[in-house]
Amino acid sequence: MVPRQLPLALEHPPSLVGENFLVAPSNRDAVRWLERWPDWPSPAIALFGPSGCGKTHLCQVFLTRSLGVSVEPASLMYDRAIDLIAHAPACVIDDADGAIAAGLEEPLLHLYNSLAEHKGKLLLTARAAPARWPVKLADLRSRLNAVPSIGIGAPDDDLIAGVLVKLFADRHLIVDSEVVLYALPRIERSFAAAQRLVADLDAAALGSHRKITVALLRDVIRVSGCE
Repeated sequence: MVPRQLPLALEHPPSLVGENFLVAPSNRDAVRWLERWPDWPSPAIALFGPSGCGKTHLCQVFLTRSLGVSVEPASLMYDRAIDLIAHAPACVIDDADGAIAAGLEEPLLHLYNSLAEHKGKLLLTARAAPARWPVKLADLRSRLNAVPSIGIGAPDDDLIAGVLVKLFADRHLIVDSEVVLYALPRIERSFAAAQRLVADLDAAALGSHRKITVALLRDVIRVSGCE
């Protein structure tokens, strides 16, 4: 395990995701809203933020909590699929603005109305808030305007450090805190980048029969072109 020497201002929300998600200022509001399910003031809420901020991870843990279903935008083209989905306690459309771009406004409105009728809830995610989506259908626009929209910021240093610590621990890797501190200013602020770095370090350590140290990290970063 990684020595617990990093002063990380992070929390674990037991009722939502146990030990699998780290809460920080950038995502705390989103987590609180998901914790409120099913007591939302609207049939839907929207989470928005830049790529890599954790929207997809939150969707996954929300589905576990709600026993909901994930909806691929293409399935919205079939009325029968919408009717089946509408009986779920919750459903998630990740990258919902993609459904708008694909011309699926009427099916999305149908799903929204069907879920509302059956007391289900809809979680939408996108890079931008619904107010900025190019929605042409007036009825859908009016519903989206009433949807609570919660922004998620890019992960800060504390959150990326916490993610790195967890990823190393998940692989049972012994890593000094100096490795994490050295990595922080040198990698992209995203969960995907943290996952790639830990995987690359693990592979490099196994391939060279070396411990994971700052020196090895420096080599891995140099090969990846981050420096």
